[in-house]
Amino acid sequence: MSQENSNSKLFYVVFALSIALVLMAAALYTGSHTSVQPGSENTMQMSGSAEKKVVPDTASISIGVVVESATSKEASDENAVLMSAVIEELKDLGLEDKDIRTSYVSVHPVYNYEGKRTIEAYSASNSVQVTTTDLELLSDIVDRSAAAGANQIGSVSFSVSDEMQKDLNEELIDEAVEDASSKANALAKSLDVKIIGIQTSSISDNTGSRMYYGAMEMAMDEEAGSSTPIMPGESTVSMSVQVTYLIK
Repeated sequence: MSQENSNSKLFYVVFALSIALVLMAAALYTGSHTSVQPGSENTMQMSGSAEKKVVPDTASISIGVVVESATSKEASDENAVLMSAVIEELKDLGLEDKDIRTSYVSVHPVYNYEGKRTIEAYSASNSVQVTTTDLELLSDIVDRSAAAGANQIGSVSFSVSDEMQKDLNEELIDEAVEDASSKANALAKSLDVKIIGIQTSSISDNTGSRMYYGAMEMAMDEEAGSSTPIMPGESTVSMSVQVTYLIK
């Protein structure tokens, strides 16, 4: 009786395994035939780009006054007088309050570390960031600020304004799309396929590098007794697109 039970159990195990194998084979067969739907389209990705060199229309420059005095009040007061004179000169050039932004203010002790640390003076600093789209003013901004008492004139940075960037983007997008389309059509011809539409597209814009001029270079020109020459140079504005084409 024990032998019969054993044989019966073995029969049912083999039978169950057989059914499981049949079901797995059916599932694999069905999956292999439904992974590609009738009428589905193939795709081809292509990128296009365009760039243009432009003369930046916006400049930003840091102008500051640093003063040392015996007390913090004396340093602050002297700094305030000089910075007021600098700002007055900037406004005489036609700059408005919105073009002049305070970027740094500080009053701190200056220590003497010979032997026991002692305070030998106080330093007061005040810097403003000046932004203008009138690039012809740059030389006067530097020279007249220095004459009024500014002794910390930072690097000048040139950039493309939002308005110019917007106008350029419209032009560059058209050129980048045309570039992608031209390359896609050439590739489709080589592969003997036909472009029948667009599945997705994306845009990536990149601002060009800014040009910088160091403060030391300006100071050297100022000592020469002539107007400080500042040239914006060129900046590169670029645009790229990524397009996924439907093909058959």
